[in-house]
Amino acid sequence: MAGRRRGWFGGQRSARNDEWVQQARQTLTAAFLDMDRRQSIAEAAVAASAQVFPERGMSARWEPIRARCYDAAGVYLALTERLDQAERTGGTVPQQEIDASIRRLGDAARGVDDFYRGEQAHLEHAVAVYGTVPQLVAQVRAAAVSARQAADASAYAGYPSVRQCARAVDEGLVTLEAAVAGAGAGVVREAASNLEGRTRELSRALEDAPGKQHSATTALASAGTRLSAARHRVERVPPALSALLREFNAASSADLANNEREAHREIEAAAAELTRARATLQQDDPEQTLDLTTSARGHLASAEEQADAVTDRLALLREVRANPQDQAKAVRFKLRDAQMLAVNQGLVAEWGSVLDAQSDRLERVSSGLVGRHPDYWAYVTELEAITAFIAGVVDRMRNTEK
Repeated sequence: MAGRRRGWFGGQRSARNDEWVQQARQTLTAAFLDMDRRQSIAEAAVAASAQVFPERGMSARWEPIRARCYDAAGVYLALTERLDQAERTGGTVPQQEIDASIRRLGDAARGVDDFYRGEQAHLEHAVAVYGTVPQLVAQVRAAAVSARQAADASAYAGYPSVRQCARAVDEGLVTLEAAVAGAGAGVVREAASNLEGRTRELSRALEDAPGKQHSATTALASAGTRLSAARHRVERVPPALSALLREFNAASSADLANNEREAHREIEAAAAELTRARATLQQDDPEQTLDLTTSARGHLASAEEQADAVTDRLALLREVRANPQDQAKAVRFKLRDAQMLAVNQGLVAEWGSVLDAQSDRLERVSSGLVGRHPDYWAYVTELEAITAFIAGVVDRMRNTEK
């Protein structure tokens, strides 16, 4: 009888112990699963951010929170093993240890929540973007392949702009495939966006191609008209140079001695480019025609500049000779304005003597207009230098005022 009673009481103790272990395990597991669920959500979002927006450095900020979760999980696993052993042997685990593990799991879960809430907008955006990458790749790849096929089938496939854009799309496709094969989502997304831009450029080149024949014809005719006008303009250079030498000091036109030769050289270069442009237009290459026409316009602009420099100099010097003090008066007005600004802003001590020196320069340059052929060009040049100096002083005084 005694032996049976001991077995009965021992059985009761074992049942109570099993129930306690099960309750402890359930409580611990619930805390662990809650923490693990929160950690998994945050970790997936951090991984998405690291892939798509690595510059945000979210992984480094997440690491200490993640480490706390791993520590809490490690304690939980060790305690679970001890509970299993207690269940097998009829032993116990101190309730304080179980409570401490639950608190640690709860603290880790709250740390995850605090981190996630602090970066929620960014993390959710990163997850959304990361999820769209495969679809983006598929769409961009399909559009690029379609554009390449359209280019190959186009009557304008030989145009340089179309060929160049087609090559760019081919390169973009290769880059995208390489990124998909082994790079992160951020790199894949960037490669897809780059290919998307190249595909748009190819489509635009195909759209623009039909109108280039007309554009090239119009541009060539316009450039031909400008060539004739430039030749006429250069014809005025010799008589203008002759007048400069007759009417003014030789120094007034010394820097223009080679302008006629340079203008003719530029006109000849423009004429040669336009001849080539006509040939390429006949060969159904309007893009090359446009390029050559643009080059010809550059040469014509230089020729016009060389010619105008001579005729404009003659007109300017005649104007100055007729009223030599007009320009000096204009500079004196600017000087007086600068001096008034210095007085009004209390800057006379700093700038008064500097501005007075410009008044002396004005007197010296005006007194230099002597002789049968005064050097009016030197006169004009010095007045321009004084004007520029005064403007610089005014700017500095206004900056001091601010």
